[in-house]
Amino acid sequence: MKKVITALYFLIFGIISMPALGHPTGNMIVVGDHVLWSYVCPLEDPGHHACVMIWSDGKAPEPIIRSDFSASDFILSHNEEQIYIMERRYNSNTQNNEVRILKTTINKPPKEVWSWFEIDLRIGEGGFFMPSNEEIIFVSYPGIYRMKRGEVPKPFFEFPEPVKRIRNIEDNHLLLLGEGKTWLNNPEGEIIREWDHLLFDTVKNAPLNRNQVFDVDYQTGELLLAYWGNRSFDIIKSHGNRETISQLKEPYAPHWVAYFGNRKLLFASRLVMDGTNPMPYLLIQSEDKTIRKLWTE
Repeated sequence: MKKVITALYFLIFGIISMPALGHPTGNMIVVGDHVLWSYVCPLEDPGHHACVMIWSDGKAPEPIIRSDFSASDFILSHNEEQIYIMERRYNSNTQNNEVRILKTTINKPPKEVWSWFEIDLRIGEGGFFMPSNEEIIFVSYPGIYRMKRGEVPKPFFEFPEPVKRIRNIEDNHLLLLGEGKTWLNNPEGEIIREWDHLLFDTVKNAPLNRNQVFDVDYQTGELLLAYWGNRSFDIIKSHGNRETISQLKEPYAPHWVAYFGNRKLLFASRLVMDGTNPMPYLLIQSEDKTIRKLWTE
């Protein structure tokens, strides 16, 4: 029975609009010449201790931090070279979710900037960023919130549709992901560009029957998508044409995407209902459109 519950926890894997059962929640970011993402270390760990992995050209992926707590999460953000790491845990004594914030730069040990605090909202699952050490901007479906240190969260700005995910991109613009739509916004929340009809009606056998886009990234007019429902990584060009750059087969499901200069990072996991942990499947597409495996089981 324990193995079945473990498998279900992982299979939900951060679907932010569903009940708060998913583990692990995480994301992938690019900081200069380095890529960081959250996962579990070691991969077969039955306690599901979260970790943060790092990779750069010429080196093998390696963990830089591992949580001391089982069933924990790390969620990542950065403000230029400053990297913020949100660690979440469940306190069985108080039966509450707790969060703390760590801060680091490449090749330096993380330091705590916000100590553990309790919060009811599923903070971080829909992405977050920190304009400074004193405040967090985050999505908790369906809204966008700002929380200053020691205060309760308040709406950041009103948005006409439900938001599942937020990403702070170049020039402090915001990329918002909704239910089959994505918006590029300026720092004040005004919509600059909208992409709609991102979901195909013809999708069959979607993981967990969820036909959804899981993650998006934007660069120079192009939108990169992790299309969970279709098990594919897609790109929408600046002129609007859409193409699939990698089509996965069951049991692989796409989770995260990121631009890495002119290359594209495509992160999926192998999800099998046999009691085993999900296993990573990280791909990188070069400028010549060739795709190679970067980190796999």
